[in-house]
Amino acid sequence: MTYLLILLGVSLLVSAVGWIYFIYFFSLGYGYGVAALAITMVALFSSAITWSTALLCALLFVFGCRLGTYLLIREKKTAAYRKILYDPSLQKKKPLFVILTVWLFCAVLYVAQVSPVAFRLANIIEGKAVSDLGAWIGAGVMLLGIVLEAVSDAQKSKAKKKDPKRFVSTGLYRIVRCPNYLGEVVIWTGSLISGIGAGLTAWQWVIAVIGYIGILYVMFSGARRLELRQNEVYGNDPEYQTYVRKTPILIPLLPIHSLAKYKWLQA
Repeated sequence: MTYLLILLGVSLLVSAVGWIYFIYFFSLGYGYGVAALAITMVALFSSAITWSTALLCALLFVFGCRLGTYLLIREKKTAAYRKILYDPSLQKKKPLFVILTVWLFCAVLYVAQVSPVAFRLANIIEGKAVSDLGAWIGAGVMLLGIVLEAVSDAQKSKAKKKDPKRFVSTGLYRIVRCPNYLGEVVIWTGSLISGIGAGLTAWQWVIAVIGYIGILYVMFSGARRLELRQNEVYGNDPEYQTYVRKTPILIPLLPIHSLAKYKWLQA
């Protein structure tokens, strides 16, 4: 259990960037927090690192660094994003209790998300029978998700440079309206899969599943916020309305085209 406390401490430390600006708990603190957790796991379990676990940690590091850096660059260079990021409603001073709660929630969630990899390494150290198959499959799924997210972000940036006032419906955005969020879902699905065959106990699976459900909620909540924002901007555009009716919001082939009415997704 000591390693979980160390991971939580690292997560709290990196996500503390949210004290500078509240939204950073969910953006820079998230991306760089995951990257820091990957490094910490390698350091904590150096004697248990195998090729498959090294790959898992490397993928988590790449994911976190890419996401954090992408968000940082977008903030500095994209006026439209700065307008959303620095919306007056987001700059209202939050009560101390709210800040502390969000900080702790984010730090715990990020640890829970990477926990299948940490548990695999811890169980190797303890001498449990561990199969590498789940790790390799999970790593493959994670890689797919990282590529999906990175390509989605690149396609959106390119489309917005070409026409900043139009919604994006090209490339991967023809499949779902939030392919970058879909990439996140795929990444953390891979992380959860990596726990298969790793000798996880019941309580370890509980933590891993809580982390997975937590990030699913965050992604669906983010998709809902984006939908509401796009409805305000493009709601009167017939082409946008057609696009919304034909294109699932997050999961391919799953006919969920709107999340606006699900107020329980508000976060």
